[in-house]
This record gives sequence, structure tokens and C-alpha cells, in this order.
Amino acid sequence: MTIAPTAPARTDAEPLDVAALVRAASADDHKAAESRGYIVQLMGGELSLDEYTRYLAQFGWVYEALEERGSRDGDPAVFDPELARMAAIEADLAALGAADWRTSHPALPATVEYAAHLRSVSGDDVRYLAHHYTRYLGDLSGGQAIARLVARHYGATPEQLSFYRFDIAEDGVVRYKRGYREAMNALALAPEQVDVLIAEVRTSFRMNSAIFEALSA
Repeated sequence: MTIAPTAPARTDAEPLDVAALVRAASADDHKAAESRGYIVQLMGGELSLDEYTRYLAQFGWVYEALEERGSRDGDPAVFDPELARMAAIEADLAALGAADWRTSHPALPATVEYAAHLRSVSGDDVRYLAHHYTRYLGDLSGGQAIARLVARHYGATPEQLSFYRFDIAEDGVVRYKRGYREAMNALALAPEQVDVLIAEVRTSFRMNSAIFEALSA
């Protein structure tokens, strides 16, 4: 499935706020993911910088799969290549003493499953958008709080937290996120595409939760 234009909406109709629908429909899954014991302990200062390194390395495998798709001709504006995080993740892991992260932190089974799923949906723009939205909007939102907590609890340095720094002016992050959601809405997805998008966003949160569970095992 690709993102195809739908028939023009009636001019007197209220535009469909896809971003708001997705956020509301996935709220419980989002809350369940961020309240997993491992992530609560990590963000609460109960673990260590080594545990944060384990966490980041697992998501190195995830972002590698997410970003393998690369930029394609005709991509919608929402797929902004400037959001790519893989280079920052690798720089952070090197600064954390895990330059050999592929060897020292092999992908856990839940991570393997998530990465394989990302590769399987990379040609389906609607399903790929679900993971793009979940990961990058999360990095621009809750990710900023994660950076502050890891620095506060474990003494992480700026060189170890570049993953959370985007080439966006600090006062422009809110505007960027608003623009991202507007770009989602501008895709004018058909109702059945919105259903697919919502289902895949929920899948994304469940797969994130599975990684957190694996890290705590």
C-alpha cells in the first residue's frame, strides 16, 4: 500500500485530523509502553549508564532497519530525511564505550522481530509512516525528557546524548511537531488507510514494549 491521493473533500467538510485520531486511538498502548518496569527504573535513576547503553544499542538495531528505506523520489514531506538518527546513535554509543556495539550488544529476539517487521513494511508508505511517527515524534517529545533524566541520574555527557539533539532551534521544536502533524493530515488518507495507520502505530508501541520487557529479563 502506498499513500495515494483521495478524492477532494467537500469544501464545507471539517478536515480529518488524522494525527489527533492516531494519538487518541493509541494512547493506551503508548502509556503501557512507557510504564514498563525497565523504562520506569531506567528513567527513575535505579539502573546505570551501562544499562542506558544496553537500551540505546537495542534501538540502534531498530533505527538501522527504520532508516534503511532511505529517501525516495516522490516521498511525502512528512518523511523528512533530516530526522535520521542512526549517525547520532553510533556516535553516542562510541562515546559510551560501545563503539563495537554490534558485537557487544547483539539484538535481542524482540529487537530482531521489530527490525524485521520494519523492513517488511518499508514499501508500504502508510504502515511505514506509523513507525516513523511513533519513533521520531517520540524522540522530539518524550525523548527530550529522557536525555535530561539520563544526564541527571547517570552523569551522561552531551557527547553521549546527541541522539536527542535535532538540527532544529530549541524554540522551534513545538512548531516542527505541529508541522509534522499538519503534514500527516495533508496526506488526505482514505478512512481505510487511517485504520491501517492506527493499527500499525499500536503495533509499534507493542513492539517497543516487548524490547523493554526483554531488557528487563
